[in-house]
Amino acid sequence: MIKPRRIGGRAFRLGLFFLPSSALLAAVCLLVACISGSRGRPEPIWRDRWCQPLLLATALMLIGSFQAETGALAWAGLANWLPFFWAFWAFQPHLASETQRRDAAWMLVAGTLPVLVTGFGQMLLGWQGPWQLGGGAVIWFLSPGGEPSGRLSGLFDYANIAGAWLGVIAPLMLAAVLRPDGWGRRVSALVLVFATAIAVTLTQSRNGMAGLALALPLVIGPMRWVWLLPLLLILVTPLLLVGLPGVPAGLREWAAKLVPEPILARLLEEKGEEAWKHTRLGQWQYAIQLVAARPWLGWGAAAFSVMYPIYAAKRWHGHSHNLPLELAISHGLPVMLLIIGTVLVLLVLALRQGMLQRAPLERAWWSSTLVLIAMHGTDLPFFDSRLNILGWTLLAGLCAFIRESGPDRDAPEASAASAAP
Repeated sequence: MIKPRRIGGRAFRLGLFFLPSSALLAAVCLLVACISGSRGRPEPIWRDRWCQPLLLATALMLIGSFQAETGALAWAGLANWLPFFWAFWAFQPHLASETQRRDAAWMLVAGTLPVLVTGFGQMLLGWQGPWQLGGGAVIWFLSPGGEPSGRLSGLFDYANIAGAWLGVIAPLMLAAVLRPDGWGRRVSALVLVFATAIAVTLTQSRNGMAGLALALPLVIGPMRWVWLLPLLLILVTPLLLVGLPGVPAGLREWAAKLVPEPILARLLEEKGEEAWKHTRLGQWQYAIQLVAARPWLGWGAAAFSVMYPIYAAKRWHGHSHNLPLELAISHGLPVMLLIIGTVLVLLVLALRQGMLQRAPLERAWWSSTLVLIAMHGTDLPFFDSRLNILGWTLLAGLCAFIRESGPDRDAPEASAASAAP
């Protein structure tokens, strides 16, 4: 096992602490951690079997950018991927043991406190920014009453991003409640969990709320599912009756009375003859058409945001709200299969090697990764650099766990995409 240099490990933990508050300060610290984590490795990145699919995807992305329809946007879009492939590899020495992953998780939890404080401050006390520290190194764009209005966004610039961050970090907070650290610390952690659940509800983020429901039974363990699953079913049933098609009108109206008004407004889709074009299904239908037209190398990054308002609907959307589709549109099906296949194989292998049967923190790490992956089925929070870094950190932890748990015989070859379902 490679032991990272002490300065690199400290920089890594400090970067995770700063991550939600300042992408700039976090990036400086994590760059030091990446350089440290890249030195003294037994094999270079191009010989690492977990990185080979990502390197092949990199080559295809570069080739595709030369003939992309979106010009300079295609090259700029590579910044959302290529540096993070390196970070995925370079972070692993800093997450190689359960102790290192635990320390990283606590830094993420501690760094989330400013998100909660600023979120409740803007909603309850009318705080507003921008607040700046260090000559602009830290800038918090606090909107009074949230952004959009009435939805908690905290130091993030949009409620959905705040909901995604809190939904992913919540399992790590819950793990602190389950650790045998004494009742004082456990009660403090429980208060933090409740505060996070309230904050997620105030963001009105459907992904954030669904993430909480998904992670809770995974983190607390199957022995407690006997009472938890029926409780979750009772809580979720009104939401399903309101949101699913084909529910009788009377039953839908009854369920709507049980759902808080802000959440109800988020569940109900637009009405009208052309409204379906602006729903996820309408966006995905047009996205599939784009993929079918150029399946191999794609159209270039940001193609959906450029073409959708011109050819599909008279409204701008920044992305297709689905990561596999967005990758296929921008870079082609082979790239999508290589990247998504690698992510899914990591998730499945960590599960097979017993990560959900380990200590609460290990279960929480796997659960947080699953929550963030699931969120990318209906939204693309990775376009926020802080959540992108968080995602690759979680994936690096899964890979480190797999290496620690046994021989790396299950690592994918460069054709790992074939393992994707």
